[in-house]
Amino acid sequence: MTRYIYILTLVLLVVCLVQCSEVGQKTAEKSGEWKPGQRTDLIIATGGTGGTYYPLGGGIAKAWKDALPGVNVTVQATGASVANIRLLAKKEADIALVQNDIADYGRSGKEVFGEMSERYTNYLAMASLFPEVVQIVVNADSPIQTIQDLRGKKVVVGAAASGTELVSRQIFSAYGLQYKDQKDISPLFLGFVEGATAMKDGNAEGLAIVSGIPNAALVDVQTTRNIRLLPIDVEKLKTAYPFYVEFVAKAGTYKGMDKDVPVAALKAMLVVRSDLDNNLVYMLTKTLFSSAQEIGHSKAREFDVKHAAEGVTIPFHPGAEKYLREQGVAIESKP
Repeated sequence: MTRYIYILTLVLLVVCLVQCSEVGQKTAEKSGEWKPGQRTDLIIATGGTGGTYYPLGGGIAKAWKDALPGVNVTVQATGASVANIRLLAKKEADIALVQNDIADYGRSGKEVFGEMSERYTNYLAMASLFPEVVQIVVNADSPIQTIQDLRGKKVVVGAAASGTELVSRQIFSAYGLQYKDQKDISPLFLGFVEGATAMKDGNAEGLAIVSGIPNAALVDVQTTRNIRLLPIDVEKLKTAYPFYVEFVAKAGTYKGMDKDVPVAALKAMLVVRSDLDNNLVYMLTKTLFSSAQEIGHSKAREFDVKHAAEGVTIPFHPGAEKYLREQGVAIESKP
């Protein structure tokens, strides 16, 4: 009997140790009120190591660690926005850099998430950070002046099932153009580099890209030909896609571009798990903007608290909302 009790106790101890180990591998549940100086381990999900989100996330993590004693932030390379939403859902990340449309789709269960019957509501907005500009370009000497003029033309719409391809579909649809079955446009499903090559070689008459501006691939196109941006009316998009914002591409952005052009943009943003402590998120948000110039990434220089709610269609975390309201940011209540 004594031997049986001993073995049972040993088994229970092993089970307990395994469970504790598994909990330790995930982000910690945030319980109790966070206080400055308290040891807090966080994971920020970013993107691929060759993209913008990973190095930017590294700079943000360092700013938080430097300014908030006890806060340790681990930067995780990921498959970017969609993957980051799923990491938050599984509590394998606490904070994430995502594009604002993906943040919207994750909570509403639409587009890529709808295809898998996924819907996640355990994350909230911290702040909108910088624009990801929709750039639809043609040759500078092309007779094409509007998006409607692309009807019947060969247009690079982005790699198949990519974020750029989704944006292309939405914008062309808003202008009455469909490229399913090549109905109105002959789509070329190419990434940035391949799309730029198609434009340079004369194999495409238009090229759509969603990125920071200026874009390196478009600068490369200019080694052989000048390009021109087509204007985009954001009001055509707002009803169906409220996360698009207005953006003005300034004259001189690309060679031969002699006037400002109104286009559309999405926004890169930070989201956080809803169970993070309000005081902690308040301090993370405050530090994000107060230390932006020390982050050491060109995109951080675009952070502006006045635009922190721009393009955000999901609810804000109470801690972030408190700080932003203190800075005079107007925040609409969202379900």
